[in-house]
Amino acid sequence: MAARDAIADLRRIAYLLERANEATYRVRAFRSAATALAALPAADLASRALAGTLTELAGVGDVTARCVTESLRGEEPVYLRRLLATEGADLDEAAAALRTALRGDCHTHSDWSDGGSPIEEMALAAAELGHEYLVLTDHSPKLTVARGLTADRLRRQLDHVAAINAALPTGFRILTGIEVDILADGSLDQDEELLARLDVVVGSVHSGLRDDRARMTRRMLAAITNPHLDILGHCTGRMVASRPAGVTGPGDRGHRARTRPPSDFDADAVFAACAEHGKAVEINSRPERQDPPKRLLRLAVEAGCLFAIDTDAHAPGQLDWQRFGCERAALCGVPVDRVVNTWPAGELVEWAAGHSA
Repeated sequence: MAARDAIADLRRIAYLLERANEATYRVRAFRSAATALAALPAADLASRALAGTLTELAGVGDVTARCVTESLRGEEPVYLRRLLATEGADLDEAAAALRTALRGDCHTHSDWSDGGSPIEEMALAAAELGHEYLVLTDHSPKLTVARGLTADRLRRQLDHVAAINAALPTGFRILTGIEVDILADGSLDQDEELLARLDVVVGSVHSGLRDDRARMTRRMLAAITNPHLDILGHCTGRMVASRPAGVTGPGDRGHRARTRPPSDFDADAVFAACAEHGKAVEINSRPERQDPPKRLLRLAVEAGCLFAIDTDAHAPGQLDWQRFGCERAALCGVPVDRVVNTWPAGELVEWAAGHSA
């Protein structure tokens, strides 16, 4: 039986663990092993697997060594097979139509802020999913816990993205962006000159989530009327669960959920302002967010809002979480033509630029 690509199998396992929202240390174990073993000549890898000495290498443990040995024997690793068997149910027709229509993702993070992977890895994973673009939206300066980008770091990132785009596959591009904090007075946490240069700006509340209803409403309305904001990110800030419904996998025990109640604001006023100013409401696909709740999502549909179905991905495997947002969007009657990331990149950028014109 011909040997499989053991390194590719390790990376595939890491990707599937991310998609299943497994613990970060498990993902890191497989990625670290793949990196360590990729540096070995193929003959050395095979001889070590045969001799049972793979675990003598830094970054390779018993589980990853077993997977490599199974791959080199031409077998699909048991760990990989178990993950593939627990991928979850197929999307229903309406959700599948939405997922097929999506051309990109407007909310993603890299290791420039609190993401776990380089920009290049995020971009290539998005291209492999069939996306035409990925909007890179690392955090803004005041979110120091997430290594938010200062103006200087953001300028350096823009140069870096330009260089990466020149080397990416034809038909795919990274769009420049930011997830900018909506500050207490509703202003946006980045230089206006820089915000004007970006392709897409997502604005989110990350602090003062327990502000009273009137204060939170004023804060959000001020941000929505700001010409630089294009998408209102995870509008309630709630946390409801730790993994997608129906997704299980190795290491399921001991995986605890974090919860946080939604912020209180006048949703009718906020969504009316989004519709009036042509700003999109994000349908955040992260399993622990599921934001906005279905009740508010239906209100936004009735208000005539535009939408962006985003993953808020912090790792490559999370880029496939759009399916969860599509399921919720379909349940709430979100029309495909009102989802901005079903539009081609040029149309999306032109729409965003129109807000600051």
